[in-house]
Amino acid sequence: MPAREMTWLPNPPRGTQICVGFDGSEFDDWTALKCRARTGRVFTPRYGPDRRPTIWNPAEWGGEIPRGEVRVAVAEVFKRWRVARMYCDPQGWYSEIGEWSATYGEKRVVEWPTNRDKAMFEALKRFETDLRTGATTHDGCPLTTLHVSNAVKVARNQQRYGIGKPVGEYHRKIDAAVASVLACEAAGDASSIDGGWDVAKKAQISTVMYGFT
Repeated sequence: MPAREMTWLPNPPRGTQICVGFDGSEFDDWTALKCRARTGRVFTPRYGPDRRPTIWNPAEWGGEIPRGEVRVAVAEVFKRWRVARMYCDPQGWYSEIGEWSATYGEKRVVEWPTNRDKAMFEALKRFETDLRTGATTHDGCPLTTLHVSNAVKVARNQQRYGIGKPVGEYHRKIDAAVASVLACEAAGDASSIDGGWDVAKKAQISTVMYGFT
């Protein structure tokens, strides 16, 4: 459904089990943090006092991604929802991802490089299949809808493809699309690994016991 015909749905209730995908950049590309609820809906969190979407355009922040804003958003996501897994493309964000892994657990926050042809191809195929079958839905975020519409398939070899910007149209960003794929891949893995989703439940219990909510 075209973005103009969709309502941007509110975020799911506090305590919902989710997985997270993060695609970071520094200057030219955007940075995006997307989530997928256990029920299948992909959504863009809103954070902070102004409820900003977790999709950052460096042009709106003096030409550079606001790392402090990203840190605040990640902390809010982990506080509000029960995060089972977070897959992060580490390029340019190794230090932050290391901090998140130390804070929230190395089994929950995982580096997931998107430049691995086989792994990314399989993640894209899963994403496409889940969208087609309705196993994955979305919240109508217009920024994500735009990034998904910008993405084109890029051949890696005769059997595999990735996604990229249209040739010669570098301004057409796709970062929210990539983050959505990572969130869905994390959710798929959480469903297939013993205790994957339960990690979120146990982590929430621990924070309550020790007064960290």
